[in-house]
Amino acid sequence: MNEPKMQQTKAISRRMFCRSAITAAVALHYIKPSAQALENNKVKFHKNLGPGHIGVRANQQQALEYAVKYGFDSITPSPGEFQNKSTTEIRDWLELMKEKGIRYGTSGLPVEFRKDEKRFKTDMVRLPRQAAFLRQFGIKRIATWITPGHRELTYLQNFKQLKNRFREVANVLKDNDIRLGLEFVGPRTSRARSRFPFISTQIGMMELVEAIGTGNVGLLMDSWHWYTAHGTVEELLQLSNKDIVHVHVNDAPSDIEVDQQMDNRRALPVTTGVIDMKGFINALAKIGYDGPVECEPFDQELRSMENDAALQKTIAALNRIWDLIDA
Repeated sequence: MNEPKMQQTKAISRRMFCRSAITAAVALHYIKPSAQALENNKVKFHKNLGPGHIGVRANQQQALEYAVKYGFDSITPSPGEFQNKSTTEIRDWLELMKEKGIRYGTSGLPVEFRKDEKRFKTDMVRLPRQAAFLRQFGIKRIATWITPGHRELTYLQNFKQLKNRFREVANVLKDNDIRLGLEFVGPRTSRARSRFPFISTQIGMMELVEAIGTGNVGLLMDSWHWYTAHGTVEELLQLSNKDIVHVHVNDAPSDIEVDQQMDNRRALPVTTGVIDMKGFINALAKIGYDGPVECEPFDQELRSMENDAALQKTIAALNRIWDLIDA
């Protein structure tokens, strides 16, 4: 997972957006919800557009346009675009999002927890203000990933440090009604890069979540990491909605054994058929997961496409997932 940076980009213009040539006919052409999914009251999760994960460069205004045009339900926040905006401008923007039927998905964690204590403490000083700013936008989810090893810290040392640091982070987020999702990295090839292996499975990450103990921490569940960690549907069904904060969906190359898979070689979901996406998505439906579902394929061919072509392929992949949901 790549955390979005808080950078200021082009100003959001309501007038410019309203002049956009998006029509209902175009939007309906790409929105293809599964009939089964629509009839299934248990399906509460939604399709999120994270432009950076598919190689699409888009500020928030453009991301909103794309979401409306292609049938996404939410967009990944880019808080930095609004740092110098007035309260009125922010209110107008949120009203526009509501008018278009688009919500916010999951933001990245603006705290560097992997490095030394000084850097961590510096970022923690800024976190209360940043969390309050996210709350202003109605953003209730933040997520990050955990490296499956360390060059210097043993498993127990790493566990203790992350437990303490994330407890600090989570308490600040809790004050702002924000949940924190932690992603485990599953591939054996990723674990092999470090002297001291660390958490790389759902079960192991839930042990860290329980040790943090603040009640607002759960998982960023990625189908790729679930597959490479030899995860099972039965394990997924042991979770509940409160245990999952965000979801990534991908597929894997068909010519590579599971323990030889490389983290930067993935595919859009339901393309190669390697990952049991039917089992994965139906487990999420059964436990009542109600958050964003987002593609993160690390697919260079996709990233080299024109924006519209990449967006069409991405929403088509998400629609195929929805078609797998049992009635």
